Amino acid sequence: MKHLILTIVMAGTALIAGACGGNASQADAAETTVDAKAQSAVIKCFDADSAYARVAEQVAMGPRIPGTPGHDRCVEYIKARLKDAGAEVTMQDTLFAPAGTTTAPQRVRNITGRFNAGAPRHVLLLAHYDTRPWADQEADEKLHDTPIDGANDGGSGVGVLLEIARVMNQLPDNVEVEMLFVDAEDAGSYADDFSWCIGSQAWADAFDPTSRRVPEYAILLDMVGGKGARFTREYFSDRYANAINNLVWQTARKAGYGEVFPDQPGGALNDDHIHILRTGIPAIDIVESSHPATGSFNPTWHTLSDNMDNIDPATLKAVGDVVINTIFQ
Repeated sequence: MKHLILTIVMAGTALIAGACGGNASQADAAETTVDAKAQSAVIKCFDADSAYARVAEQVAMGPRIPGTPGHDRCVEYIKARLKDAGAEVTMQDTLFAPAGTTTAPQRVRNITGRFNAGAPRHVLLLAHYDTRPWADQEADEKLHDTPIDGANDGGSGVGVLLEIARVMNQLPDNVEVEMLFVDAEDAGSYADDFSWCIGSQAWADAFDPTSRRVPEYAILLDMVGGKGARFTREYFSDRYANAINNLVWQTARKAGYGEVFPDQPGGALNDDHIHILRTGIPAIDIVESSHPATGSFNPTWHTLSDNMDNIDPATLKAVGDVVINTIFQ
C-alpha cells in the first residue's frame, strides 16, 4: 500500500454472546470508550499485552525486508507461532514480478495458517509482515534510505492475528479461520500502483476457486496499533464489500468501540485487500487512514518513529475484539 489513491483498475473483480475468559491487561484501564453494558455480551479472549509482546518480538528481529536475516527470522517465527496454536501451516513460495514491469522477479513467501478446517463457515484474515526498506517520509532527507522498525506498519497486524491464533482453542469451532500473512507489500514506488502488495498479487494470481474452498469474506489488518487510532471506512471496502464493512462497524458499536471505529468514510487505499477483491472474495481493510494530524495515515507512517514507543495495547485490543466478535457472533 502505502498511499491514498483515487482510482485503481479492478479488472476481474466479481464484484455473542458468551465470554471465554482471558487475563486482564494494561489496556483495560485505557478503554474509556467501551460501554460496560455492551461489553458484557462480547467474547473476551483477546489479551492486549500478549498482542503487544508479539509486535515487540517482530521489531526485535530488525527490519523485515525480503532478502534480509530479519525477514527470514520473521518467516520462521510466524510459522512456529501458528503451529504452536494448532494451525495447519502451508507456504506459497514463488518468484513474482508485477505484470508490465521490467523488474527482476522477487521471491515471495506467503504463510497460511488454517484453523477448524471443514467447519460450516469459512473466513479469511490477513496482514503483511514485511517492512518498508526506506524511511522516505522523514523530514530529514538524509534519513530517507534508513529502514524502519515497522512496529505499526507490518508488526501490528501480525501481532493481532497471532494473538487471535493463540486463543482459537477457546473460541467456537464452527468457523474455519484462514490466516494469510502476505509478503512484499511495502517496497513499492509511489509512481506505480502495481509495485505494491506483491505477496497478495501472487496469492490472487494463484487463486483457483475450483480447487479450494472460497472464504465468505476477508478482513485485512494494516496499521492497527497506533496510539489513539480511529478506524474509518476505507473507500474500496465500502464500494465492493459494503455488507462486510457494515457488519464490522456494527459489531464495533455493539462491543462498545464506536469511538474507535467511527462510522465515517475514510481514504481510498491501494492495499492488499484490492487483490483479494479481484478473486471475487468480498474483502475489507481495517486501517488508520484519516488521522487528524495528517488527513491520511498515522504520523509515524514510513518514518523512524514507527517503533514500539508508538504502539498502544488498547488499540490492538479494540481491533482484536472487533475481529473476533465479527467472526463468531
